[in-house]
Amino acid sequence: MNSIKKEKRSHLPYRLNILFLFVFLLFSVLIFRLGYLQLAQGDDFENQVEETDNVEAKTTSPRGMMFDRYGRVVVDNKPTFIITYTKTQGTTQQEKLEVAEHLSKYIEKGTEKLTERDLKDYWIITRPKEARSKLSDKETKDLSDKDAYQLQLDRIKESDLNKISKKELEIAAIKREMDGGYALSSQTIKQDLTKDEIAEVSEHLSDLPGIEVAADAIREYPYNETIKTLLGNTGQIAEEEVDAYLQKGYGLNDSVGISFLERQYEEYLRGQPSKTKFVTDKEGNPIGDPEEIPGSRGGDLVLTLDMELQQSVDEILKEEIQEARSEGNYSLERAYAVMMEPKTGEILAASGQELTNKGFEDRSYGAFMDAYAMGSTVKAATVLTGFHYRAIQPNTYFYDTPLYFPGTEPKKSYVNMGSINELTALQRSSNVYMFNIAMEIANHKYEKNQGGAFDIEAYSKMRNVFSRFGLGVSTGVDIPSEATGYEGNSNILGNLLDLSIGQFDTYTPIQMVQYISTVANDGQRMEAHLLKEVHEANNGDELSKNILYQYTPKVMNTVNIDQKYFDIVKKGLWMVTHTNQGTANFFSDKSYNPSAKTGTAEFGENNYNLTLVGYAPSDDPEVAFAVVVPDIDNTNEINHDISERIMDKYFEMKKSGHQMEVKDKGND
Repeated sequence: MNSIKKEKRSHLPYRLNILFLFVFLLFSVLIFRLGYLQLAQGDDFENQVEETDNVEAKTTSPRGMMFDRYGRVVVDNKPTFIITYTKTQGTTQQEKLEVAEHLSKYIEKGTEKLTERDLKDYWIITRPKEARSKLSDKETKDLSDKDAYQLQLDRIKESDLNKISKKELEIAAIKREMDGGYALSSQTIKQDLTKDEIAEVSEHLSDLPGIEVAADAIREYPYNETIKTLLGNTGQIAEEEVDAYLQKGYGLNDSVGISFLERQYEEYLRGQPSKTKFVTDKEGNPIGDPEEIPGSRGGDLVLTLDMELQQSVDEILKEEIQEARSEGNYSLERAYAVMMEPKTGEILAASGQELTNKGFEDRSYGAFMDAYAMGSTVKAATVLTGFHYRAIQPNTYFYDTPLYFPGTEPKKSYVNMGSINELTALQRSSNVYMFNIAMEIANHKYEKNQGGAFDIEAYSKMRNVFSRFGLGVSTGVDIPSEATGYEGNSNILGNLLDLSIGQFDTYTPIQMVQYISTVANDGQRMEAHLLKEVHEANNGDELSKNILYQYTPKVMNTVNIDQKYFDIVKKGLWMVTHTNQGTANFFSDKSYNPSAKTGTAEFGENNYNLTLVGYAPSDDPEVAFAVVVPDIDNTNEINHDISERIMDKYFEMKKSGHQMEVKDKGND
């Protein structure tokens, strides 16, 4: 038995020796091969690496679409054809010029983008003898190419540029586009080709190296001019933003959102570009077949807007402006109306219409950018400010009669109202009641025809509370920038009184609708917003069910004023619309039970801003509105007519059941 074990042990070292020998031979072969590659062929491989390069070219993909809250297409992509140019790293200026000259025979190209520098560059390349004559022999010999070229540019006169013909301008415009972009990356020369241009260029492609006719998409608006300015525009990257966009992976000549919603949501709307990866030789020419990586369309936005309501509000504004003009209000040019869900901050309609000598133009952006003195519509904030600073208590009475101060006209209401409390002050829109609140906050003891001291901090105190309602501050609305209005810069007592009745500081229509929504919400100020959701791109013109982002309503702040005071003010706003002496009693028979506040800001002689804000139903508000009609030369109650019509339209549409949930429009 022992002899068998010894025999087995004697075989083990032998097998290990064979294994070690085999491993040694493999390593020897590997080392020999590596040495051969390094010593014998290393230079060849190094030369190959130096002679080739990896280049990635990108082609933009269509932007995402925009839909309204009920799935209607608001911004679409219209299929079109474009001409593109792709240059290699070795393409010369002369070669590009020749292509531009040939291409100009087959297309029409606008010249409005040409700069003086573009024209000078074109003049130098097309008139080499004259360009050389701009330099002396010594300058040509001594200066670097860069300095010599700059000196030539500086010495080109306007009379030289005037010799460039109209046809040459078109060639220069084409070449300008060709000069942009990177090697092996396509650059758009012209969009939206005509059928004739497509046919002509396609037929002569053999004479146009680098030129291609490609499918593309441009923005299309199914609702035409409706709210178009607020939707925004796309265009070339601004010079001062180039570096920031390049860091995000954009190309120099990519089209981006440059205003309003197109700019605000560029991150979602931008399509993922298709990519082509090349291996090139040292001259920049592609080697072998490129690798194609397909792109994708950008994400689709679902907006809070109701486009049917938006169109109706637009038409109401146009009709009322026309009627007011026909009645002699020739100074009237524009009007605004904004409608919002007070509990969510979702903007349902944001209309601005301006009558020009060319007809009506969309000014929807003005609802966020144009600020005016709003008049008595701010009085709900004034009364709540009075409660906050204990300037008044529930059922505080002041005597409404003109107030007299040195060196100024009497400060009064439109009629002497006698002894009134805060409810009547809101119902009948008393100025004098608000003046007394401001004087109490300022610790001013009024004496007829006397000045007297007052606490200048009253300005900041009142503005502090006003701002909690959204007046004079950002509403948080999701556009690249919004106006916040202007604070009056004079701190005399009379202006403090004007502040209390909305005739000193200025506000925007969106601030006004947020303010009245905050009153309706018992002090919760909701962020105003236009985006509801972002959906993954879908192949058709309907929404995908894959939601990439969903907005959650945001409370910006809460106005910390006791609920009993909100109840009093809201009762006063209800009295404005439901009592005989209410300044908006034309609303009294409405089944939707509105509350509101009217306003008239007077400036100069026979110049007024007419305003009106409100919400409905009073007991459970679902819609708030603000109407602003600036610079009208008589108080013809156009603000009443617009407000009544847009609120009637909203509840009429609700009753008819026109709304459909977005989710019912989508598909997988």
